[in-house]
Amino acid sequence: MSEIKIDSIHLEYLKLSDYQELKEAMISSYRSMPDAYWKESHIDTLISKFPEGQVALKVNGQLAGCALSIIVHEDKLEGEHTYLDITENFTFDSHSNEGDLLYGIDVFIKPEFRGLRLGRRLYDYRKELCEKLNLKGIVFGGRIPNYHRYAEEFTPKEYLEQVRQKKIYDPVLNFQLANDFHPARILTNYLQGDKASGEFAVMLEWNNVYYQKPTKKALSTKSIVRLGLVQWQMRLYENLDELMQQAEYFIDAVSGYRSDFALFPELFNAPLMAEFNHLSEADAVRGLAKYTDEIRDRFARLSISYNINIITGSMPKIINGKLYNVGYLCKRDGTVEQYEKLHITPLESRVWGMQGGNQLRAFDTDCGKIGVLICYDAEFPELSRILAEQGMDILFIPFLTDTQNGYSRVRHCAMARAIENECYVAMSGSVGNLPKVHNMDMQYAQSMVITPCDFPFPSNGIKAEATPNTEMTLIADVDLSLLRELNEFGSVRNLKDRRKDLFELRKKD
Repeated sequence: MSEIKIDSIHLEYLKLSDYQELKEAMISSYRSMPDAYWKESHIDTLISKFPEGQVALKVNGQLAGCALSIIVHEDKLEGEHTYLDITENFTFDSHSNEGDLLYGIDVFIKPEFRGLRLGRRLYDYRKELCEKLNLKGIVFGGRIPNYHRYAEEFTPKEYLEQVRQKKIYDPVLNFQLANDFHPARILTNYLQGDKASGEFAVMLEWNNVYYQKPTKKALSTKSIVRLGLVQWQMRLYENLDELMQQAEYFIDAVSGYRSDFALFPELFNAPLMAEFNHLSEADAVRGLAKYTDEIRDRFARLSISYNINIITGSMPKIINGKLYNVGYLCKRDGTVEQYEKLHITPLESRVWGMQGGNQLRAFDTDCGKIGVLICYDAEFPELSRILAEQGMDILFIPFLTDTQNGYSRVRHCAMARAIENECYVAMSGSVGNLPKVHNMDMQYAQSMVITPCDFPFPSNGIKAEATPNTEMTLIADVDLSLLRELNEFGSVRNLKDRRKDLFELRKKD
């Protein structure tokens, strides 16, 4: 993975003012194909014809990658076609807003930014654009840059089969196959000058399963958010690297389904306290706190690498000499936000000397506003109501409970919060046991996604639930537009019908 320190990462529409930086990036990316960079007039034409299809990925304000696309009619792809054909000799007159396929003209990541999975971010954007524009799918001619090494041994078709069977590694083709693109046919004489590929290419396709044949009937736009919950198994780890390897495994799993969020439980890193088991419980948890900043930084890198917003559960942290229970929202744009546990249980206070935090606010994300309450905080309805007043759509609850009655308190309160605030609630906990860690010997959990109880939602208010006390992931889609309908037309309207003439709730400064 690249060692570049990332402070920010943004996907932007490409501007003509980016051209000089774009040219330099293309030259460094296509070293095997000298002079294979777009002229300024080409970029100007693409931006004029289809601005949404031309995007730049910027890391720390520097152009790190780019994706260029046009829309074409499906019949233009019948039979053989070349790069010159599809671009109509680089005039892009083949582009049509009335077309039905998104055609990828170019995509690249600068060499120094490779290893961060930024390419997948560009492809995810294309998929989302395809869905937004209600196109049938995405098509492009994929280079096979390692083919020249096997040209005397295999035909292009045989080479493709060898790559699919993992007998040959091809960096471009392997990447496309891993991102849900499937080969349609071999294209000959596709890209003039591409000697590494023998001027062959593989026509790759991705089908938009949400495509709807155009109709004169009105269609409502839905806003779907995919949640990935990690029901974490407490087990002993040798070191921090081993714990984070397990965390990355789950992030990889839920991001593979294009989840927008990954949620970890409260104090999921508790197994590392085994290192301090010879100390008092209060000193052991303070020893655990020394890992918090590094874990936060590693999660921040993973959120970028896997293009997913990560809610890190919670971890102990020492601030100005006091012990707090905090967590982080690591956004896929590179920014990191901190949230704190405000209410400390009697046991946490008595055994660990933990303090309650002071921060309470909703966070803006690329999937709407969210709130995070850690475990016990979910049992105080005032907190979620304040977040609802700030526009929260999804409430995340990372929790840690050792007994079934403790779990039931959190679960039933979480269900109440969903009804009261007309929001979705996602709660994730840990399972298993840690016999070598004092005060953390057993856990009980059943993670779930909860909805309000009204006609657009499940009648019992449970969208999805994990198997109790089993390590697993839970993935569920939530439709934010249904919350808007509920707010206006629900059987009951808990937010609208409050008697503000009788009472009010406010957060103290």
